[in-house]
Amino acid sequence: MKNIYILFLLCFISSCAQQKEATSLAAQNSSKEKANNNKLLVGATLNHNELNTKKEKLFLKDFKYLTPANAAKQSAIHPKPKVWNWNKINDFIDFANKNKLVVRLHGPISPQASKWVKSDNRTPEELETMLVEFTTAFAMRFNNEPSVKWMDVVNETILANGDWFGSKEGVDQWENPWLNIGLDEIGVPLYILKAFEIATKHAPNLKLVYNQNAGMEDAIWDKLKKTVLYLRSKGYRVDGIGWQAHLLLGAKRKDFVDNTDATMKKLSDLIDWAHDNNLGFHVTELDYLVKDVSKLETERDIQKRVYQSIVDVLLAKSKNGEVTLNLWDLGERHKEGMGDFQSIYNSDFKPTPAYNVIKKAIETKH
Repeated sequence: MKNIYILFLLCFISSCAQQKEATSLAAQNSSKEKANNNKLLVGATLNHNELNTKKEKLFLKDFKYLTPANAAKQSAIHPKPKVWNWNKINDFIDFANKNKLVVRLHGPISPQASKWVKSDNRTPEELETMLVEFTTAFAMRFNNEPSVKWMDVVNETILANGDWFGSKEGVDQWENPWLNIGLDEIGVPLYILKAFEIATKHAPNLKLVYNQNAGMEDAIWDKLKKTVLYLRSKGYRVDGIGWQAHLLLGAKRKDFVDNTDATMKKLSDLIDWAHDNNLGFHVTELDYLVKDVSKLETERDIQKRVYQSIVDVLLAKSKNGEVTLNLWDLGERHKEGMGDFQSIYNSDFKPTPAYNVIKKAIETKH
């Protein structure tokens, strides 16, 4: 299947190259003007229960870019068959409009599915019906919202070894049930094609993002690149790619702490590829996992260094095209059996060393 996939891509690569050349020629006419206008947009997530709290105030102090953390996911909006609940995400839209925020909606077709979707007895036909129902309603509802600029269409599609992420037996598993819908003739998941087909049709005013987790593994990003080009060859719109940057979780310590320079080169090259193909690049979920909390202060200093390396790359690349940075949460987040996820405030809402890196990035004139 892999060989067929590669052969197919070779068949349409020349047409992709012609399209890229035309895009490049059009872009050259105003490249300097665009470079002057581009800048790094920095934001963060909020959970619904953090509205009207100290976290909301801390958010508004520094940020104008918002991602509702969980309120736009299928599990929140469509938790059960025939049950829809738009209240939480509506509160976020009202909050964004009131405070003149720009929003990326993180409501993708992904493992963030409702539990009833993950039942082992779901047939491919049932899963496709559920996908079409949710994605269509979601795209149509937010297409004309003035504060919403981006929409994550799919998320966490590829494993670190380059295989498609799929389902598991049992309940309450971290799995991607949508892969059970099947693959097309060259081995691309039908759910990815269908999700982008629907978003292209019903969300023409929004920028469509293909989001992915883990680190800078070649197997992941090579497959994502080929898939994005394939989606475009089918006539579906992809406007940006996202990197879900949970450092030291999916993004390994040996890469980001021990071999930072080499990994930053990979990040830089990935952003260049995105911009060369007229795609925005979004760091969508940046935080830093500390597994040994007895070393918390030392780890926070390391976090600051790694954040600075990432921000330096993003700032440089923001001169060439769209680049955004989104923090996952603002404070500490404990996960049993894993450790503490760090952001830019400690448990007492005091700034950590990483805060100054982010603050300086916001204030930097591009």
